[in-house]
Amino acid sequence: MGENGPVSTIFPTSKRSKRGYDPAEVDEFLDRARAAYGQETDADADAILSAEDIRHVAFRLVRGGYSTEHVDAALERLEDAFSLRERERSVEERGAKEWLRDARGTAQVILNRLTRPEGQRFQRVSLLARGYSRKDVDALADRLVAYFHDGTPLNVDRVRTAVFRNEWAGYRESQVDALLDSVVDVMLAVR
Repeated sequence: MGENGPVSTIFPTSKRSKRGYDPAEVDEFLDRARAAYGQETDADADAILSAEDIRHVAFRLVRGGYSTEHVDAALERLEDAFSLRERERSVEERGAKEWLRDARGTAQVILNRLTRPEGQRFQRVSLLARGYSRKDVDALADRLVAYFHDGTPLNVDRVRTAVFRNEWAGYRESQVDALLDSVVDVMLAVR
C-alpha cells in the first residue's frame, strides 16, 4: 500500500534515484481516458477528452515515478485509438468525401509551409533568443515533404518524438510545434 492507497503496477517505476512521471497524475489521467472512451455517445467523450488532449498531456517528474518510456508508448497507443474513433465519427457525420477533402486541404496547407526555402520555413526568434535549430527542423521538413508529396514512408512516431537542438535566432518553437501537431493529425487521419 502506498500513502494514498494501493500502489498501481500498470507501468514499471524508475529507480528511487531517477525521475519518472508522477504515478498519481498518470493514473488519474488514464482513469479519465477510460471514462471518455467508454462514453455512450461520442459527443460526451469529446467533452471529456480528445486525441489532441492526449498528445499534449504533461506529468510532473518525481523520483521513483513511472517509466517515462512506457507511459509515453501507452499514450501514443491511446492517442491512436482516440484519433481513429474521431475519424470514424467524422466520416459517419459528414461522409467520406467531405472528410477526405478536409484532410487533403490540411495536408496542402502543411506542404505549402514546408516547401518554403530552407531557413525561411518558420518565423525566427530574435537574435538574443534561442529557438529550434533551423537545420534540424528543415531536415525533418524535407522528410515530411517527401511523405506528403511523394508518398515516401514515414512513421508518425518520428514526428511525435521529434527533438531539435536550440540555437540563437532559431525557428519560433510554438510555430514549429503547432505545425507538427497538424502533421500528426493528418498522418493519423489517413492511416
